[in-house]
Amino acid sequence: MMTFIGKMAVLGAFTITTTLACPATAQDAAASPELLFIHAGSVLADADTRPTGPATIVVQDGRILRIDNGHTAPTGGARVVDLATKTVLPGLIDLHVHLTGDPGGDFWREAVEPDEWGVVVGVKNAAKTLRAGFTTVREAGAAQHSAFALRRGVAEGLIEGPRIIAAGPALAIVGGHGDVSGFRPEINEILSSGYSCTGPVECAGKVRRAAQNGADTIKITATGGVLSQQGRGLEAHFTDAEMTSIADTAHSLGLKVMAHAHGARGIEAASRAGIDSIEHGTYLDEAAAKVMRENGTYLVPTLMAFQGVTERLGKGIYTPVVEDKIRAVSETAKVFMGKAYRWNVPIAFGTDAGVFEHGRNAEEFALMVRQGMSNRDALASATTVAAKVLAMENEIGRLAPGYSADMIAVEGNPLDDVTVLEDVDWVMLRGRVAE
Repeated sequence: MMTFIGKMAVLGAFTITTTLACPATAQDAAASPELLFIHAGSVLADADTRPTGPATIVVQDGRILRIDNGHTAPTGGARVVDLATKTVLPGLIDLHVHLTGDPGGDFWREAVEPDEWGVVVGVKNAAKTLRAGFTTVREAGAAQHSAFALRRGVAEGLIEGPRIIAAGPALAIVGGHGDVSGFRPEINEILSSGYSCTGPVECAGKVRRAAQNGADTIKITATGGVLSQQGRGLEAHFTDAEMTSIADTAHSLGLKVMAHAHGARGIEAASRAGIDSIEHGTYLDEAAAKVMRENGTYLVPTLMAFQGVTERLGKGIYTPVVEDKIRAVSETAKVFMGKAYRWNVPIAFGTDAGVFEHGRNAEEFALMVRQGMSNRDALASATTVAAKVLAMENEIGRLAPGYSADMIAVEGNPLDDVTVLEDVDWVMLRGRVAE
């Protein structure tokens, strides 16, 4: 357990420069003032358009000034970036990552590794994620200050990584998924994040505490989960009143709520309560899908998470409790997103990177297409749709004048084969090239 002095040192070192009101403002501090003329073989401005053919993207102060047809000659001593054989498109967005963690099953590490170690791991994973083409991520749960420290480090240009929208610790019921379990009771209590809650009043208070401490979004574990040591089912954990209190309080503070949820009735209850996105959604049924459509609740399916844990079965990585839950969910994980797609549930891109190796995020696209999604819709899910989930649709997710200069270059056309996004050749974030 960190001492009081240690906690104060962390707070001093990681004084929060929150991006709550306008995430782009603080992040643009790291933008390059250099005038750049990017000569692209083709520009795919957003998922709803076709590639243009040869074009020039002019960038200054981290923003797109204009997009010209053809390869415009540079002016005013501008630098040229030659991507004449590449397709240039918006930087990708992953709405569900855990930068401060790597895959594994050693739950007891929580008792021996300090929170600061998560920052070290996070620096490594942030760089991997950016170089994989993901210029914005939503950090979906981490120790109190680790994700916020990474967010600040990237925003101030001290470390390489994507723009980070961070949740901080998840809200959970006592003893549920997201709370600490598997140790002796006194150890569970010591390791608790302090964000478990019971009843609408206490849950509202925890939302306010998360906002006070720097959360850009609120993460809750609305149902049981797969990787926790708590072996009971995957249905609703919070009561309807508790979830409504969480959603209403967050929205009153200008924050959205993302809910880890597997069981159908838990998904339905979360959507009806006003939760903005459902993460995972494994046992979604048609009744829950109807409520999600009616409420505009997004599904973030995290198919790579199921792929990642299945790859590790039978290798002594997970405890028997967790292995049983993985096997129980594995077949459903291969079909549920396809059902949601056919039921017209809005779907946004998220992977749960950290459950599998960071940098493999784009492998999610192939899994989405395998379940019936079109290449175009898969690309939109990680660009325009994901930007809308973050309420940043006027800032990121497409290439247009005034938008942040977040872009990537690949061989080929992702509208014909979205898997070309697994091999990104060039990345720019806020006008700076990742090198």
